[in-house]
Amino acid sequence: MTITTDSVFGLNAPALALWQRRSEVIASNLANADTPGYQARDVDFRAALQQVGGESSQLAMSTPTAGQIDATSTSTDDLKYRVPMQPSMDGNTVDAQVEQSAFASNTVHYQASLSFINATIQTLRLAITGGAS
Repeated sequence: MTITTDSVFGLNAPALALWQRRSEVIASNLANADTPGYQARDVDFRAALQQVGGESSQLAMSTPTAGQIDATSTSTDDLKYRVPMQPSMDGNTVDAQVEQSAFASNTVHYQASLSFINATIQTLRLAITGGAS
């Protein structure tokens, strides 16, 4: 019987990679808050996770192995442009307060996914050792 990360961690492992990617995108948005003409981007987390879970009617993502997301991908194809609430005169669509809020929220989600993975590892360790330290 082969045990894969998909069967052990479920969607938490790909979700962790997506949360990390989203942190990088939001950090990029914040870094370019004063760049004229810069368009704020964001990861469509729901659509990406649906594709991993097989719930999408769209084409499958190109992945290194079935059921995984390539965390090393630097493609911007999965990024969407964020709609500005108040466009600026220089064409920059980054709202620093929105980005900071999104970054904080994303950090909480990342930590939650990491906690679920750590709890699964602890449970597996307990099952393997039989409760002995």
